[in-house]
Amino acid sequence: MRITSAVVDPALLDLPWSTPLEEWPADQLVALPQGISRHVVRFVKMNDVVYAVKETRERIAEREYDLLRALERIGFPAVEAVGIVADRSDDAGEPLETILITRHLQFSLPYRALFSHTLRPETMTRLLDALAALLVRMHLTGFFWGDCSLSNTLFRRDAGAFAAYLVDAETGQLHSKLSEGQRSEDLEIARLNIFGESLDLQAAGLLHESIDPETVVDDIVARYERLWHEITYEEKIGPDARHDIEKRIRRLNEMGFDVAEVSMSTVDGGYTVRPKVVDAGYHSRRLLRLTGLDAEENQARQLLNDLDAYRAESELRDEAQAAHRWLTEVFEPVVRAVPAHLRRKLEPQEVFSQIIQHKWLMSEKAGRDVGMAPAVQGFLNDILVHKPDEQAVLGRPVDELSEIL
Repeated sequence: MRITSAVVDPALLDLPWSTPLEEWPADQLVALPQGISRHVVRFVKMNDVVYAVKETRERIAEREYDLLRALERIGFPAVEAVGIVADRSDDAGEPLETILITRHLQFSLPYRALFSHTLRPETMTRLLDALAALLVRMHLTGFFWGDCSLSNTLFRRDAGAFAAYLVDAETGQLHSKLSEGQRSEDLEIARLNIFGESLDLQAAGLLHESIDPETVVDDIVARYERLWHEITYEEKIGPDARHDIEKRIRRLNEMGFDVAEVSMSTVDGGYTVRPKVVDAGYHSRRLLRLTGLDAEENQARQLLNDLDAYRAESELRDEAQAAHRWLTEVFEPVVRAVPAHLRRKLEPQEVFSQIIQHKWLMSEKAGRDVGMAPAVQGFLNDILVHKPDEQAVLGRPVDELSEIL
């Protein structure tokens, strides 16, 4: 047996590698929702970390491992590749397929799992926006997926919205830039796969009657095209139209993208403008730099807004000093205020984000700033206690998990 791993975890050696993955004992596995797959996929939990293990051919496993590692280096939203286990054989000496190990994305679920249950219209809208944004970011990066589907895409909470993640890069290709033909082909594959899975769920009686598969795929493509156009088209403006440039940058920010620079060319007494867009992440990077907190972009934006308000109130000019005091005097006390039995409901950054929103709603109703302490208590008593444990999906039977979802 040969193990190639990016993460040194001695517990990996204790897994039953000489047994076909399909026959692994139940006490080695945890029950988590997963999409359909052409391969055998199982989840294992070691040292409080959950890993996804997939049997496939050695060449395919090595290629996917390299692609996921490359995507991780450029900060693309995808699962983390952990290792490859090759040259396996059973007790009789018969060769077994290679296994690819990835780290399960905590607090995430496949799109297929959510589509299998009742969705409110606003939830559907946020899911489709997140998926369209993932496809756009992917194509801007030069990544051709070739297998976008409800099963291969994960969603994760991001301050009330959803962030989408790529979970299977087996058919992917990373280029310096995609051609229009590659981009169109990838989008058409996504349309066919999502339409087919939606029909499958509908035939099984799992898709809500208000969801029309054809409308879903049309919406995804329309959202994608709208976002792609906003990012890539060249806009002609007048010589004194600085406000138009600012409006375009604001629209892109609202869609979840940061603008690194703006390219302007003189033409007919005016300018053509084309922004250079990078993956969203400005707020996440700033929050990490100032506080050491790793959060999704929308979460980071809310936390930074609270930090900036704290800094203004305390009249601290030094940003680093203000961040340290905010972390120790505001964020950490709020997180510690959550009782131990409720801490599996949401991750700390999401708890704080939702408490901020709850505080705003309470203040609006009262017509004044109610303060953080009443907001924390109100959120814990009225909202958090009724939420299902997001971490508690680990190890639960599938039927019980379906009830929660």
